[in-house]
Amino acid sequence: LSPSQFLRRQQVLQLYRRILRAVREVPAEADRRYLKDWAREEFRRNKGATDEDAIRMMITQGNMQLQELQRTLRLAKS
Repeated sequence: LSPSQFLRRQQVLQLYRRILRAVREVPAEADRRYLKDWAREEFRRNKGATDEDAIRMMITQGNMQLQELQRTLRLAKS
């Protein structure tokens, strides 16, 4: 792995962990299971991606989806 590929891999793994941690806070078991399965499938489906621009775009989209989930969870708690 080149240094940039290594750093990109670290970003992807960090995003995956953050998503799974956020999913743990979802109150309904069925929703939690659905979101966990969805996240796993999305990351698995894109595992072979090699285009740096596409990977950056997917990381950005993943971060936006994570922020939306966190925002929704905060609203549900208040």
